[in-house]
Amino acid sequence: MTTDQPTTPSTPSRPRVAIVFGGRSSEHAVSCATAAGVLRAIDRDRYDVVPVGISPTGEWVLVADEPDLLELTAGSTPQIEANKAHVMLPLGTEDRALRVLEPGEPPHELGDVDVVFPLLHGPFGEDGTIQGFFELTDVRYVGSGVFASAAGMDKHYMKVLFAGHGLPVGPYAVITDRAWRTDPAAAMDACDGLSYPLFVKPARGGSSIGITKVEDRADLEAAIEAAREHDPKVIVESAITGREIECAVLEGHGTDAPRTSEVAEVAVHANHAFYDFEAKYLTEADVELSCPADVPDAVSDEVRRLAATAFEVLGCEGLARVDCFWTDDGQVLINEINTMPGFTPHSMYPRMWAATGLDYPQLIDELISLALERRTGLR
Repeated sequence: MTTDQPTTPSTPSRPRVAIVFGGRSSEHAVSCATAAGVLRAIDRDRYDVVPVGISPTGEWVLVADEPDLLELTAGSTPQIEANKAHVMLPLGTEDRALRVLEPGEPPHELGDVDVVFPLLHGPFGEDGTIQGFFELTDVRYVGSGVFASAAGMDKHYMKVLFAGHGLPVGPYAVITDRAWRTDPAAAMDACDGLSYPLFVKPARGGSSIGITKVEDRADLEAAIEAAREHDPKVIVESAITGREIECAVLEGHGTDAPRTSEVAEVAVHANHAFYDFEAKYLTEADVELSCPADVPDAVSDEVRRLAATAFEVLGCEGLARVDCFWTDDGQVLINEINTMPGFTPHSMYPRMWAATGLDYPQLIDELISLALERRTGLR
């Protein structure tokens, strides 16, 4: 039931959670894998769970509650099919009902939804778009709101906001769609102030999809074109020499400050040029994840401070993972923030909280509790 409505015979005695996953981005399969982990771990005695998938073409469908079908492996790439019963979320601020539309049948209700857990990665889900829909209908949901989601997704404006608040970021250049289409040579010239090697990335992507490590200028154009297959806006960053240290952030209750986890380190086997998609999701043996990271206390404290500050600078809610670099000359720089990080049991975000004393099912419960506590409307 909702927190501000009385229980009715049609309302379950436990909160109903719509777990939404899949989506239109290139991270569709990663989102499905995240959902598999959450569906296995969520406490069924505490929550009534409704799995809702979004197909690559944008259809919302009712999905079988079978996590095995959503696993991402080297031999299996999950995908939500559109030829299922379509789902409609609430249509207004006074509505809480989930409705199912089947061919040739009148709509029927599944009951009220109390909170949505949007396990979507990338554009059209993690970037403020779906959050805006929930805001329009006063539906409570897990995670950051429209602005924080959009700013966290766009690596360009993320860095602008961080730098504007005095947070340390590495050197970068941005290539917009118009700049590339009107004068690609000038767009590449804008990268000449950066030190090679470079990382060329879709500005609004994740899961290392579309990223290329470039060793010299001869390969820059091809790398930009590869990134543009996923996003017309591209960000080019100088590689940072140092160690990658990550920290998980969890919103505080009420007016409490954000909480930070033990910090962790990612070390990738030499047969990967960087922490790419294959290393993240398909060849776990090629990645060493250390939590807590073997770093001095002062470095751990600084990473945690920067993570909490970054969370507040963007106005994040619920959860985020902040990735930093500890450079060879002793600096700590922010690489990026993820407002809906990978959430499988093997992902860094839940592993960092497990090392801090909050296991995976407890973490899911905490995130849902935070969403249910949060008021709707402007905050």
